[in-house]
Formats: sequence, C-alpha cells, structure tokens
Amino acid sequence: MMNGQKECVLIARPAGHAQPGKALVWLKHHLQRWLELHLQRRYLAQMSDDTLKDLGLSRADIQQEAERPFWDDPLKH
Repeated sequence: MMNGQKECVLIARPAGHAQPGKALVWLKHHLQRWLELHLQRRYLAQMSDDTLKDLGLSRADIQQEAERPFWDDPLKH
C-alpha cells in the first residue's frame, strides 16, 4: 500500500439476498396481515351462538381459531 492510501474492503452480498427496502416492505405486509388476522379472530369470538350457527360454525370451532397465534395464517403461501 502506498503512503496516504487507506485500506478498503468490499463485501459482496450473496445473489438473491433481500435488500433492506424489500425487507421493510415484507415486514409491513406481514404486520398488516397479522393485525387483520387478530381482529378477525377477535370478531369471530364475539359473535353470538345464533350467528355462528347461521354461518355453520360452532363455538368450539371459534375457540380453536381464536387460540391460534396471530402469525398462524391459514392463507400462507
């Protein structure tokens, strides 16, 4: 190395590695979906037995669904 020069190291990202902006978009999408699932499950849990019966659902079905963690998405691709 010549006098006055500074050492520089370049680190290459592996091909296909997510960019920071894409990671934020992914996180935003998932946070929105998880909130939607949480609200839907809470709404179902608050429905009357008659309403659930009209939908063809039992209180046990709803209890099982309401106990699922917010990140457990039945539509996961």
